[in-house]
Amino acid sequence: MSNQLIPSSTPLPIMEHFFTIQGEGFHSGRTAYFIRTAGCDVGCVWCDVKESWESTPDQFMTIDAIVNEVLAVHARFVVITGGEPTMHSLIGLVKSLHEHNIEVAIETAGVHHLDAPIDWYCFSPKKFMKPIEEAYVKAHELKVVINHVSDFAWAEEHAQKVSSECRLFLQPEWEKQEKLLPLIIDYVKGNQKWKISLQTHKYMNIP
Repeated sequence: MSNQLIPSSTPLPIMEHFFTIQGEGFHSGRTAYFIRTAGCDVGCVWCDVKESWESTPDQFMTIDAIVNEVLAVHARFVVITGGEPTMHSLIGLVKSLHEHNIEVAIETAGVHHLDAPIDWYCFSPKKFMKPIEEAYVKAHELKVVINHVSDFAWAEEHAQKVSSECRLFLQPEWEKQEKLLPLIIDYVKGNQKWKISLQTHKYMNIP
């Protein structure tokens, strides 16, 4: 089936969806409606949403139902995340949101083709599965989670492959931030193309 023929009512496995404040990266502090798809084939050992890795039959929602939830709270910005959202065809959902003039971002490890015309592509590569070249081309934002001191060099490898317009962020893994955040601060002082991303939603105690 071609992308143009995907109906707006095609169901997607949705683990959860909620209106909140974006806590990370470039759009941190902005109101956002999060749509978290179920299913992930990346499998980060430090993932804090492991319950999103598998999907169940009761999680499927039609695109019309999802969009209606977004409209009900008058959200103007949607973040599609996961799991790994690019495991699914998202063109129907994104086009439906765009019809209502809603801006759409995605947070992805960049391991699969994205079939939708997204407004903001947050590329967060993981060592557990190699990204595809498309991710480097589409990335508006590169957000690398620092889990070990070796990740700084790994982050630089990815930074060399994205466009010069891509925003660069280093984010400490939440459970190790007391140890890693001072290292990230020092690194950013010496490498000023990078900015620091913190999981501010956890400080605010919101989803």
